[in-house]
Parts: sequence; structure tokens; C-alpha cells
Amino acid sequence: MSDNELGLFLRTRREAVTPAEVGLPSGPRRRTPGLRRSELATLAGVSVEYLTRLEQGRDRHPSPPVLSALAEA
Repeated sequence: MSDNELGLFLRTRREAVTPAEVGLPSGPRRRTPGLRRSELATLAGVSVEYLTRLEQGRDRHPSPPVLSALAEA
């Protein structure tokens, strides 16, 4: 089991959603599938830096409103 389950969950869900599914243009070639961190952060109303810290396991205790915003995005 992962030491950073929240980060793994966020990363796999972000990679599973296409830009078109959330109303964003596909844009140029992408290095990885799914949404970019910046796109998810914008949709959720959080900073890219904060989302990166969550994915990397450097911040493991987001508030309920942040979790809700990420879930909705």
C-alpha cells in the first residue's frame, strides 16, 4: 500500500480525465494523458503549488473544502 494514497489517487484521476470531458480545449501535444496539474488546479480553485504538494505527499492534510473542490473538478 502506498505511503501517499491521496497523491496517488489525485494523480491517477487527473490522468484519467481528458480536457474535453471538462470543457477545455485539447491544445498541443501532451507528454502525459489527462489533465495538466495547472488545469486541475484552476478547475478546483487551488494553486498549482498546493496541488503539487498534495500529489507529492508533502502536504497530507487538506481541508474538507479543498477535498470537495478537487472532487468536483
